[in-house]
Amino acid sequence: MPPTFPNNEASSQPSRAHLMQRQDSVAGKSQTLQPPNDATIAIKSFGSQRRDKQNLDYVLRTGLAGGLAGCAAKTIVGPLDRVKILFQASNPQFAKYTGSWFGVVTAMRDINRQSGLRGLFRGHSATLLRIFPYASIKFLAYEQFRSILIPSASYETPLRRLFSGASAGVTSVFITYPLEVIRVRLAFETKNDSRPSSLKGICKTIYHEQPARVSTSAASTPLGAAVPVIPTPRSGIANFYRGFSSTLAGMLPYAGMSFLTHDTAGDWLRLPALAPYTTTPNPKNASAPPILKYWAELIAGGFAGLVSQTASYPLEVIRRRMQVGGAVGDGHRLGMAETAGKVWKERGWRGFFVGLGIGYFKVVPMAAVSFYVYERGKVILDV
Repeated sequence: MPPTFPNNEASSQPSRAHLMQRQDSVAGKSQTLQPPNDATIAIKSFGSQRRDKQNLDYVLRTGLAGGLAGCAAKTIVGPLDRVKILFQASNPQFAKYTGSWFGVVTAMRDINRQSGLRGLFRGHSATLLRIFPYASIKFLAYEQFRSILIPSASYETPLRRLFSGASAGVTSVFITYPLEVIRVRLAFETKNDSRPSSLKGICKTIYHEQPARVSTSAASTPLGAAVPVIPTPRSGIANFYRGFSSTLAGMLPYAGMSFLTHDTAGDWLRLPALAPYTTTPNPKNASAPPILKYWAELIAGGFAGLVSQTASYPLEVIRRRMQVGGAVGDGHRLGMAETAGKVWKERGWRGFFVGLGIGYFKVVPMAAVSFYVYERGKVILDV
């Protein structure tokens, strides 16, 4: 029989008293270091999320997703965009088609007959050159402004969402506006015009356009009062910012309402009662929150486009008229108030909603595709 060593075995194992003492010690420490509550976890989670959004990799990935989303959306509605610009800017050759859906079809048919399929996408190359940086900056700026203005769930309010979207829109349009002016002028020119229609020719024409001289003599007014003239440059870079003031004014409701409505609609579609039908697991990260199904995402984006278009359309009409100011009339550079007065004099309040039907038909699918491609792009790019 092998010998046993009870004393040594007992000494090799911790005594019950020692175990109880260690448990009491751990319990005391647990009372001192309480686990974080839900609010603390949420704050830390949003804090890490905010730090991640400042990362260059995150910025580049969201910018790429936004740029691709903008290009996809604009390509789908390219022909409608061309016709809408011709209607809004009161192109003499297409003014007779305004006011009905049949006019839209007839205008597209005439453009196709005169210039072929390329005519329906006239100015689209400039559109893509503009929309990629514009949409890229808009979406990544929204994520940045949102992370600053909404650092935690307790700050999630409609006003902060609205301001985040409006700020993102103003930032993007300020950087890319000259490309927008070039695109509008390319779309406005028709084959029968004698003005240059190439990209290079349009740029040279806009740069060298000069505002008409306005007389300041007393005889120029019925009451004999002198008309003050606001000094404007005769030509140059300023011509590429025609209608910029109305664009800024229109971008506030458009971009703000667009992001606000999309996020709000997304919240509605993620309610517990609807989530089993409207959401699906994230294919790239099973532990991440579920994403909206394709049809639910398209509905949220389309609804956002409908609301934002209605809120900003009158200012968009004014902006188009200001942008083509050098292509119609005497070339006099009109201000925002003067342009609004001219639209009212020509058609009354209905003049501010010319082409709105086309606008709905264009913006709703464009916004739906844009938000869908962006959200799916974020999933694919793992952002």
